[in-house]
Amino acid sequence: MTTESQVPPETPAFGFRSEQEHRLPALITIFLAAVLYILLPKGLIFGPRYILPILELILLIPLAISNPMKITRESRNFRWLSLVLIGLVNIANASNLALLIFRLVRGGNTSGRTLLYAAAAIWLTNVMVFALWIWELDRGGPYARCSNLRRNPDFLFPQMSVPETTITKWVPTYFDYLYVSFTNALAFSPTDTMPLTPMAKFLMLVQSMVSVVTVVLVGARAVNILH
Repeated sequence: MTTESQVPPETPAFGFRSEQEHRLPALITIFLAAVLYILLPKGLIFGPRYILPILELILLIPLAISNPMKITRESRNFRWLSLVLIGLVNIANASNLALLIFRLVRGGNTSGRTLLYAAAAIWLTNVMVFALWIWELDRGGPYARCSNLRRNPDFLFPQMSVPETTITKWVPTYFDYLYVSFTNALAFSPTDTMPLTPMAKFLMLVQSMVSVVTVVLVGARAVNILH
């Protein structure tokens, strides 16, 4: 018998794998983003350095307790909590980038090494936070993707276009979304995975814009200072 907290063994279309997805990679990503935030140079953080990372880790605790390993159940409250947590990481990274640009425009004695480190930390956080966004939102989220609750896909992966390339029916995992986020941030555009819905296109547009500002403006300025 299938209970509310169990994933049905089979569902149709778009490549389904009955295995439940792990939450651990997403938890590690949040933790790494908090560490990068703490390690940013002085002057690129609003307020006390540890307030926001502590808040993020506090919000992380109930999510880790509810599904410590595999995501076997989901509630509306936990889903909103997860989205709020990702939003906090996103807002923090956007504020770091805004402060960094302000320091560049204002001028000062900021070293090229400091700028390069800050740009790298902000770019990596940008990759991680948008991987979390698309992992959490595509087809209704990780739980919905492995159950009959899932909706039409927001992203078209190559395995979905050519299903005969996989031995078993296929569904994307967190690493697939991390790869999509990394390549989009690096190329400033989609590569092998195409956005299908307005939400998916908007997320990739915003991520590309943040990546362009970080790499082209901040990175170029830092290299110029080094020379």
